[in-house]
Amino acid sequence: MSERKLKTRDEIASSDKWAVGKIYRNTADWETDFSHLKTKAESLSDFSGTLQNADQLLSCFRLMETVNRLAEKLATYAFLRADEDTANPEFIALKSKITDYNSELMAKEAFFEPEILSYPDGTVEQELKEQPELEMYRFALANILRQKPHTLDRKSETMLAAVSVCLDGPHQTYTLMTNADMTFPAIHGEDGRPAELTESSYHHFLMSPNREVRREAFTTLFSTYGKYRNTFASLLMTSVKNFVFESRQRHYSSSLECSLAPNHIPVSVYKTALQTIHTHLDSLHRYVNLKKKLLKLNDIHMYDLYVPVIDVPESHYSFDEAVKIVKEGLAPLGKEYLDLFSKGIESGWVDRYPNKGKRSGGYSAGCYDTQPYILLNYNGDYDGVSTLAHEMGHSIHTYYSTKTQPYIYSDYSLFCAETASTTNESLLIHHLIDKETDRDRKLYLINSQLEQIRTTVFRQLLFAEFELFTHEKTESGVQLTAKDLCSFWHDINIQYYGPEMTVDPENDMEWARIPHFYRDFYVYQYATGYAAANSFSRMILSGGENAVEKYKGFLKSGSSDYPIDILRKAGVDMETEKPMEEVIHTFDGLLDMLESAI
Repeated sequence: MSERKLKTRDEIASSDKWAVGKIYRNTADWETDFSHLKTKAESLSDFSGTLQNADQLLSCFRLMETVNRLAEKLATYAFLRADEDTANPEFIALKSKITDYNSELMAKEAFFEPEILSYPDGTVEQELKEQPELEMYRFALANILRQKPHTLDRKSETMLAAVSVCLDGPHQTYTLMTNADMTFPAIHGEDGRPAELTESSYHHFLMSPNREVRREAFTTLFSTYGKYRNTFASLLMTSVKNFVFESRQRHYSSSLECSLAPNHIPVSVYKTALQTIHTHLDSLHRYVNLKKKLLKLNDIHMYDLYVPVIDVPESHYSFDEAVKIVKEGLAPLGKEYLDLFSKGIESGWVDRYPNKGKRSGGYSAGCYDTQPYILLNYNGDYDGVSTLAHEMGHSIHTYYSTKTQPYIYSDYSLFCAETASTTNESLLIHHLIDKETDRDRKLYLINSQLEQIRTTVFRQLLFAEFELFTHEKTESGVQLTAKDLCSFWHDINIQYYGPEMTVDPENDMEWARIPHFYRDFYVYQYATGYAAANSFSRMILSGGENAVEKYKGFLKSGSSDYPIDILRKAGVDMETEKPMEEVIHTFDGLLDMLESAI
């Protein structure tokens, strides 16, 4: 859909917009609450130095809740309205105002955790005995105290906070370089005419049925990255060194432990995932071989992986049809879940269609004092249907969590966040494959799920292994160069994709294109989240009501326990090999289906 054909925001029917007016009727009401927020927050400083008193600690918790709930409500409204039309100055101003104030608010509350940590051992336990109403905060306090061995004195913490912007410098430079400064030569499109190559168009070219288009896009993009190999290596390794520095200052045994500690994730979870995937790389090798046959290629290269194995006519689904399809796919979750889904559609959770100036993509948002909200740019294709299922998974997770947990435990960790959304996707694709009778369409759907597992599990764990390599080498004093990074990337791609895959020299620079490497040990969570979701969907499809109730228990848990323990209580133990083994089993089953269908 071209920009000139897009409707303006005012031209979109109100029934197709999210009901953001339920939060604030207008900017004037927002401004009134913003003034209340600033007034209430001024009292936070009164508690500094008083938290050894149990009643003061309780009062401080309650004031921080009041202030933070109001700040989140204000931010939710401002961000949603700004995303409706990114050129609207009224809402850009609100977004900027609350963003700036939230930085001030963080500073006002900065005394809290250091003060708790400064008290002698046993102080908090004594306060819990003195004031029974503090019992609700026991887990939150224990979580703070758990970080005590890794929290520095106030002077050192202030120093680290002051240099945090500098330590993030490599990431900022990388972002500017790849998004603003780098350009790529034009390539030839499918019609043979010059076509612009950009980061955003690259994936489109990789999906082309014309192999020469795929090859030229691949070669051109990574050859351009290769021109800056030493700069990219310097940026990445400086970022790694910065994180290693911080982890050592905080007395962790490794940067991996430092990254996983805030969510109390054992290092074994990360390493078990890598060990398990290595045991089953033959499944990925089998997929590569099968894709080579289906595409009728004499040899297969990395740029051949994304092209569909079969071309099917593009299907179009109205939004109402998409809702019907998704609800059919999610039927195993039971009436209560489906009723919540319907409530979301009917109560203005979803902003459905693109409009001029609207933020691209999709997301789920909302806070404790609002309903969930979903931004879509629905265009009627299958991806749009899947995105609806995905984002509604997030929103229903949020709904259950906020309705079940007190405010302090109503959010959920990133480690758990993608599980609910991906469970919905998994149930949907299983339903669609199961009911599809058209051979070509069935092949297309099977390959779509195979590609999702390849990119979300195998590929992300390849990334995780590279990331671990860079940190461990740095921790042992090895100075990695661009040549070292390219060599490791080349070898690990050969190992993962197998002997049939031709790993071209240009691919050796792919590590430089992954922005997530500047968020230390982030990518593994895509794989673990998918594995957990796959396990849930398998249990739901085979385990009946008990499995559904366990799953809903997971959705209701928020952050009332550590992520690993929340998942374990629901029947998924991420400290074992089982969830990753089950993903491979699903992958192998899809390969069997693909082979039997051709």
